[in-house]
Amino acid sequence: MAKESASSRLERSPLHLLHRAGQCAADLFQSELGGDDLTPRQYAVLLTVSLNEGLSQTQLVELTGIDRSTLADIVRRMLKKGLLQRRRTRDDARAYAVKLTEEGGKILKASEPMARRVDERILASLPAQQRDRFLQDLNAIVLGLSRLKEKDTAGKH
Repeated sequence: MAKESASSRLERSPLHLLHRAGQCAADLFQSELGGDDLTPRQYAVLLTVSLNEGLSQTQLVELTGIDRSTLADIVRRMLKKGLLQRRRTRDDARAYAVKLTEEGGKILKASEPMARRVDERILASLPAQQRDRFLQDLNAIVLGLSRLKEKDTAGKH
């Protein structure tokens, strides 16, 4: 039996391919936004907060899928930049409600057309008839792996 090459193994590895696709998409995002130092995750946070003002950071973790410690770091940096503000929630004095500042709203509004172009450029790498299916498949992967992670986490407690 012929020995499988490393490149052919990587070409069949969902883990590797998802990572590479994510790297390429992030590079595309950075090149489209030019000198702005907004990352794809920061954009996701701005967009999510704009659509759900007053979210707690826990809810923001749930909606974006960004892990708790990374999200806390992102929020901290965005607070320093004046893009977000937060205050203690009424329901839980330990939790913070997050909302956009005026500057955060301006940055989001300016970056939205570029983010849409990035999405369009990513999808343009596929034939038109495969694009909706690709998005459905990615969502199915995210949902399936999220459930698996929840199950794994529940089993450890």
